[in-house]
Amino acid sequence: MIGRLVILLLAANAAWFAWSQGWLRGVGMGPAPTREPERLERQVRPEALQVRPLQEDASGTPASTPARAPAAASTDSATGRPAADTPAPAEAAASAAGASATQAAAAPSGGACLQAGVFDDKQVAELRKALAKLPEGSWRLDEVQLPGRWMVYVGKLADASAVAAKRAELRALGVDTDRPGAGLEPGLSLGRFANEDAADRALADLGRKGVRTARVVQERRDVPGYRLRLPNADDALRQQARGLRGALGGRELRDCD
Repeated sequence: MIGRLVILLLAANAAWFAWSQGWLRGVGMGPAPTREPERLERQVRPEALQVRPLQEDASGTPASTPARAPAAASTDSATGRPAADTPAPAEAAASAAGASATQAAAAPSGGACLQAGVFDDKQVAELRKALAKLPEGSWRLDEVQLPGRWMVYVGKLADASAVAAKRAELRALGVDTDRPGAGLEPGLSLGRFANEDAADRALADLGRKGVRTARVVQERRDVPGYRLRLPNADDALRQQARGLRGALGGRELRDCD
C-alpha cells in the first residue's frame, strides 16, 4: 500500500514538473508562455517602444512626469461639474497688466506739497484764524528758528524832514536806503544781514564811500518762527488756499524744500 502511494506521488510530481516547464504545451497543456520570444510575438508595434531615464527632482529623488489631462475632461473636484476654462499664463499676465493700467488711470492723482513762511508769533496768530477754514488735517505749522538779523543803520533822526534830507545825501553818494522798521523810526536802513560780521564788512565799505554817521545794530534776536505746510494740496485745496493771501502777508505758497 505504501509503495503504491510513493509511486503515485512520484508520478504526480513528474507530471507537475513537465507541465510547469511547458513540455506538455504541444498537447494543449501547460502554462501560458511568459518568456521571450513568445512575449515579443504578442506585442503590438514593439518598434515604437522607447526607454527614457527618470528625471530627478531637487532632492535627488526620481520624479515621474504626470500625465496631462485633456482640457475637455477637467472637472471641479468640489462640485463634480466641468471646470471653467483656465487662461494660458501669457493671457493671464496680459489681462492682469491691462487691469492694473485701467486702475492706475482711474485712480485720482495725488496733490503736491506746498509751503509758505517763515511767520513770527504775531503773524501766525492771524494765519491760524484763516487756516481754520481749510479741511481738518490738510495743513500744519512747523516750528522753526528765526535767526537774528543785523542792520547798518542811520538814526534815530530828529523827524521826517531830517530823514528826507539824509536820504538825499546818501543817494548822492550812491547808497540805497530803506525804512528800518517801527522800532527804529525815524531813521534809515542801509542794509540787513544774517550776522554781525557781514554787517561790519558792509559798514566798512560804506565808510569808504563817505558815509560817516551809520552804525551796526541788531534788528532782531533769535526767535521761534513757524512755516505753513500743505502736505497734499490737490486742485480743490489749492482753490481754497487762495483765500489765505491776506493772512500770508505777501508770502507765496511754493513747492516744499
